[in-house]
Amino acid sequence: MSLTFHWFLPTNGDSRHVVGGGHGTPATASGRDRPPTVAYLSQIARAAEDLGFVGALTPTGAWCEDAWLTTAMVSQNTERLKFLVAFRPGFVSPTLAAQMASTFQRQTGGRLLLNIVTGGESHEQRAYGDFLGKDDRYRRTGEFLEIVRQLWDGKTVDLAGEHLRVEDAKLARLPDPVPEVYFGGSSPIAGEIAAKYVDVYLTWGEPPAQVAEKIAWIRGLAAKQGRTLRFGIRLHVITRDTSAEAWAEANRLLEGFDSETVKSVQAGLARSESEGQQRMLALHGGSRDGLEIHPNLWAGIGLVRGGAGTALVGSHEEVAERIKEYAALGIEEFVLSGYPHLEEAYWFGEGVLPRLAAEGVWQHPVGEQKASSAQVPFAS
Repeated sequence: MSLTFHWFLPTNGDSRHVVGGGHGTPATASGRDRPPTVAYLSQIARAAEDLGFVGALTPTGAWCEDAWLTTAMVSQNTERLKFLVAFRPGFVSPTLAAQMASTFQRQTGGRLLLNIVTGGESHEQRAYGDFLGKDDRYRRTGEFLEIVRQLWDGKTVDLAGEHLRVEDAKLARLPDPVPEVYFGGSSPIAGEIAAKYVDVYLTWGEPPAQVAEKIAWIRGLAAKQGRTLRFGIRLHVITRDTSAEAWAEANRLLEGFDSETVKSVQAGLARSESEGQQRMLALHGGSRDGLEIHPNLWAGIGLVRGGAGTALVGSHEEVAERIKEYAALGIEEFVLSGYPHLEEAYWFGEGVLPRLAAEGVWQHPVGEQKASSAQVPFAS
């Protein structure tokens, strides 16, 4: 089995400092250092493609550019890279979303992956005209995926649900291939939706023991549905030739966190209804102390950024070992990022991936020739 790695397109802006915000909080000023132009995002995407990443996640929310439009444009400047498009099902009708996905597949040669984001912040949802509560949003997500999956199967759909209703819905042209559905959530109802509808369950970068509990929980729920899911994890990375260099970079980023910004972001995230976000906040408690919560797992990013708040920090060898530790639990896909995203893609792609290839747990997606050419790291 070859592990799968995805990178991240910073449609909220990029910087040599952490770009904070997300989960209902605005992007921090550092996001203006490198604006998310199509040219810059395409540069990151082409680097990720060449290095061996399979896809790239694009976020959703008021803090960033629209994921559908951005990836549609960036896709024209790449050849193989897939796009894990974060998508909120309450904002677009399921029939239109199914049609959009089908069009995306035809125009990109089948390079769409769909990341369903139910939305954990009611105040942000209301700004978009969505006034459902959290549990109702998850129920609507279930109805949405029921409709979309049937449409992708070529069926004519009539469904009168609690939140969604369609009559005589069908697609003139089906997606080929059908996009895989990624999804994350830590609440009981999120687990039910994942077990019934999704292909890959994503967790944020919690310590391995907590990740193992989540995997066991979702596996049990999926088994009751007669289904088997894959599992992925969302992490930042700071990897260097030596451990000391990596931690020096982590400390440099930490020193750039203005105290008022940390206070403001933490206050904004504290009102989040997302159970996953609350689990992220609990890893650091708003403090700059004790941020290494597991060997090479650093919770510092979460002081100023919503969502994924942990990073793998260490030498290339140490980061590779942590990846294998998560893989041993059942994690097959890794959705990674780092500041700035262009440079960090190279640090990881030229420092860690060759080591994983040498150990037989990763292979460059274009085949043996590329994988073998990457056996020698760029620096010792």
